[in-house]
Amino acid sequence: MTLYLDVIWLLNMLVDCALLWLTGIILKRKYALWRVGSGGLIGSVIILMAFSPLSHLSGSPLVKLSFSVVMVWVAFGFKRMKFFLANLLMFYFVTFLTGGILIGVHYFISFDPGAEASTLIASVRGFGDPISWVFVMLVLPLAWYFSKSRVDHLEYAKIQYDQLVDVTIHFGEYIISVKGLIDSGNGLQDPIGKNPVMILSLSHLKDEVPGEFIKLAGDVTEFLSDDSIESTWSDRMRLIPAQSIGKTGQLLAALKPDRILLKDSGAEWEVSNGLIAFREEPLSPDHQFEAIIHPQMAARKPVDHAS
Repeated sequence: MTLYLDVIWLLNMLVDCALLWLTGIILKRKYALWRVGSGGLIGSVIILMAFSPLSHLSGSPLVKLSFSVVMVWVAFGFKRMKFFLANLLMFYFVTFLTGGILIGVHYFISFDPGAEASTLIASVRGFGDPISWVFVMLVLPLAWYFSKSRVDHLEYAKIQYDQLVDVTIHFGEYIISVKGLIDSGNGLQDPIGKNPVMILSLSHLKDEVPGEFIKLAGDVTEFLSDDSIESTWSDRMRLIPAQSIGKTGQLLAALKPDRILLKDSGAEWEVSNGLIAFREEPLSPDHQFEAIIHPQMAARKPVDHAS
């Protein structure tokens, strides 16, 4: 079998560069592409070692670890040990993740895993026939993109989870308990009193709230024209200019509740001047939350001062 050393070396260098690049993206490190390229170039030296008198060292775990340490150091520098170890461990994480995707895809499309096993093992070691390298060249960008998108999704889900709080709203005898998302993009407020507005979805609360709430979630101007709202709620109502949540250029009706309680894992606090506006549609496609909380409401959270 003919081995094309230049092709093997170049592909390994590009793979190392891609893995270092993905490491920097996931950890949000400041990096220069020339440093990432230099790290990948250093990592590719181990391929050249395999064809030299030092070939017996190229497969040593200690040598591989040493190369990884130098690659990460060159790509991201060394600020402190914790910073460096985080970079090194993430580099190994994305390496195993991407490599696992490649192996999984290989076996998924392979009709005869036994016949291909030797080729795959050789490819993992850094050699292999041209077909194996074509496979890596085609699938690696997809594996890289998939790994990045999945990590981004997990990060987004974690951020959302950290910003979720328990919400309890009191309207007279009606008590509504939902999950709420603290959203810095929610800038709705009463133009006169500057009171922050929370958006509440009634998509699965229609049997638990008065019918007026459902009407207020619809066209406010039509609802006001027939003068059908009870004084119990009209005295609480404020009109909010809506420039988001799908109601651009319209008015949004908000009600003043008797009480708003917010609770997370660390504290519980009350919002005294908040308003509640309603929507019939779900706010979250996967129903993780039913309310969008104004950031000013979250800012009322008490802070524990260490003595």
